Amino acid sequence: MANISTGSLGRMTRQRKQLLVAAALAALPLAAAAQGVGSNYVPSNVAQLSAEGSVEVQQDVLRMVLSTTRQGSDAQAVQSQLKQAVDAALQVAKAQARPDAMEVHTGNFSLYPSHDRNGKISQWQGRAEVVLSGKDMGRISSTAGRIGSMTVSDVGFDISKELRRSSETRAQELAIQAFREKAQSITRSFGFGSYTLREVSVNAEGGYGGPRMMAMKAGRADMESAPVPVEPGKSTVRMVVNGSVQMR
Repeated sequence: MANISTGSLGRMTRQRKQLLVAAALAALPLAAAAQGVGSNYVPSNVAQLSAEGSVEVQQDVLRMVLSTTRQGSDAQAVQSQLKQAVDAALQVAKAQARPDAMEVHTGNFSLYPSHDRNGKISQWQGRAEVVLSGKDMGRISSTAGRIGSMTVSDVGFDISKELRRSSETRAQELAIQAFREKAQSITRSFGFGSYTLREVSVNAEGGYGGPRMMAMKAGRADMESAPVPVEPGKSTVRMVVNGSVQMR
């Protein structure tokens, strides 16, 4: 076996280290270039698109708020009067309640003091609400007319969950079709023969045009035992498709 001197081993080790360092330095520009491509690369022939689909539907849910106010020098007395008015309204309304057709629940309840010029409490004011809501608008309006302890303060219309889901499905179909047609039109306009989807998102556009609220200021004498007149409007359900396509 050949003998290798200590000096020869040292020279070989130094040469090997020098080669490794040289290889590492040579690889740095390539790594930097690759990193630059990954972070700053912008694909060509890509189009950003947006399309919308909408469906107009008849509002099928009525929400009616009945309220009453009381005031007096004693907070407990005012609260008791409000409770009596709410209990009387609930007794009438619950007798007419039906699942999905008309639901009944209490609304806001407030009790707050009024102060005189010296900062002392002069009296207490309170307000209570009962809410009727559902699809049977005739039942809701006639029930409101039978309630003598409260008056109608607000009326609002909306669309039911079932109608909203079906309307969103149809609006989504229209939005997707509009997106595809727009993508095809733009692709051809730029002289390309086809396209592929890069990314896409489908979302409901905020709001449905409802619920529509109307303030009711009719007095008790105008409403005694008479149905409250209501007339629903329409809501527009919108779906939006956003995305990008690669033209080829």
